[in-house]
Amino acid sequence: MNAVPDHAMDGHQVRLCDVPATGARGVIPQLEAAVGQGDWLFLRAPQFSADQDAAREALASHALPQGGGVVLASGGSQGERSCCLLPWPHLEAAAAACGDWLRGAGLDPRTLLLLNPLPMHHVSGLMPWFRSRQWGADHQVLSAELMKRPAALLEACEALEFWGQKPAVVSLVPTQLRRLIGQEEGVAWLQQLALIWVGGAALPLPLADRARELRLPLAPCYGATETAAMVAAQTPAQFLAGETGCGSPLADVELRVKGDGTLMVRTERLAVSRWHKGQWVSLRDSEGWWCSGDAADLLEGTGDSTRLVIRGRLDGAIHSGGETVFPEQLEQRLRHQANAQGLGLDAVLMLAVDSPEWGQRLVALVRPASPLVDASAWPELQRWLQAITATWLPAERPLQWCHCPELAPSEAGKWERERWRRWYFSVDRG
Repeated sequence: MNAVPDHAMDGHQVRLCDVPATGARGVIPQLEAAVGQGDWLFLRAPQFSADQDAAREALASHALPQGGGVVLASGGSQGERSCCLLPWPHLEAAAAACGDWLRGAGLDPRTLLLLNPLPMHHVSGLMPWFRSRQWGADHQVLSAELMKRPAALLEACEALEFWGQKPAVVSLVPTQLRRLIGQEEGVAWLQQLALIWVGGAALPLPLADRARELRLPLAPCYGATETAAMVAAQTPAQFLAGETGCGSPLADVELRVKGDGTLMVRTERLAVSRWHKGQWVSLRDSEGWWCSGDAADLLEGTGDSTRLVIRGRLDGAIHSGGETVFPEQLEQRLRHQANAQGLGLDAVLMLAVDSPEWGQRLVALVRPASPLVDASAWPELQRWLQAITATWLPAERPLQWCHCPELAPSEAGKWERERWRRWYFSVDRG
């Protein structure tokens, strides 16, 4: 794991930390060192892109705030993957606001056991560690593999020193919650938790209903890398009472909705810069607001509070298993990689379909370049395409591949996605 200083500017350093796919334990000492020394740490994801490296290189000529911070990958709000600069004081402010919210929900942050099953190169995986550090709470990493085996998960947690003695809280994405609810041991584990934040994607109504039947203390929330994690959260009491949405804004956050339905966020802990179209730029408009890229409503909540309801993405991104996925970028990547292997593709279109477990999954429609690829040759080409995408993130891999000889954009060069969605559901896919 690389922890060598890459750049030095104005007396502070930007270090590179390659986050291992296997877990977070090796990352935490580097985080501790960066905080203690006031350095900047670039957390590079296991499956990083060339654009992430370009963003890191550009930091050599970018003015960074003194005191250090972290550079995190972000799903982005404008239809592209990105990176954000978050100074340590912004994470401190986010942790303080979260602590205040917990006290309002009846939990003392200092007494908690924070369980962390999310990757450290995501803000949702970084913040449990940072919160525990600021609050003086206990922090326990849970591996991704352990989360897929509820019986082993329950056994591992029962062996923890403070299990059953301190209130345990966790952040999950809906995919993880669904898997756990689907098994008896998973339910037993969830029922021993004091609070379960759920974010990263919309919470499906059937899953919410099942969680209420089981009396699980869910706290649906909303946030982003750009906001240093959650900016609104619903208390378990509100959730169990049947309230929908993501709850009320935290004390240090302002929310408003523009005329076109776009959610705007204003808080002092916004990322100071974001990598966009080959350069580092500010997130804020002239009045300090950040455009989230999500459509939302602000409704009347409990008492005099405002309740946030997210209606969906305004750009072309989809949420799949807690990951933000951009179909157009994947279409381009697939064509490029296929062509590099001599598998010409005249057209590729990826469509989102509903998935009970993932929220949404992608399906791929393909028109091969060779007219000789007919129904009999398609299975072999499909195996090649599956092999090409085998190293992609699970949420990026198409759930199904469809041979579509007539696939083509409109005369204006635009995809009529709804037309091809109808085609997909009309054909016999075996």
